[in-house]
Amino acid sequence: MKIYIGADHAGYELKEKLKTYLGGLKYEVIDKGAFTLDPSDDYPTFIHPVAESVAGDETSRGIVLGGSGQGEAIDANRVKKVRACEYYGGTSEVVRVSREHNNANILSIGARFVTEDQAKEAVKVFLETEASNDERHIRRNNELDK
Repeated sequence: MKIYIGADHAGYELKEKLKTYLGGLKYEVIDKGAFTLDPSDDYPTFIHPVAESVAGDETSRGIVLGGSGQGEAIDANRVKKVRACEYYGGTSEVVRVSREHNNANILSIGARFVTEDQAKEAVKVFLETEASNDERHIRRNNELDK
């Protein structure tokens, strides 16, 4: 499975760690930036290309990172066929439910609110959880994609 990943300056360091983690799990990781730490960069520069890539490849998933993850999720969700969920600490149950019920295809992580281990656990849950085949979930997700 291809994993598109992108982050602004606030998520840059954690993105680099997650790339190594994902590579170790044998995922194909495609980095959309940032490629250097630049405190003046803007998250849409890196998040929107991840969302467009995921929308164009239904077999892929995306991971985006920023300070809170909020703006990143908002940006990603502006792209048709993207269903970004957010994780900024605590139980990864919200990630599991977002995959199962909403078929979330992008995980937005608030890098300022999570530890590296929490992020890795959320990513693992996100990538290993399948979408539900329940008719009501499929129906709702199809409505979102219209």
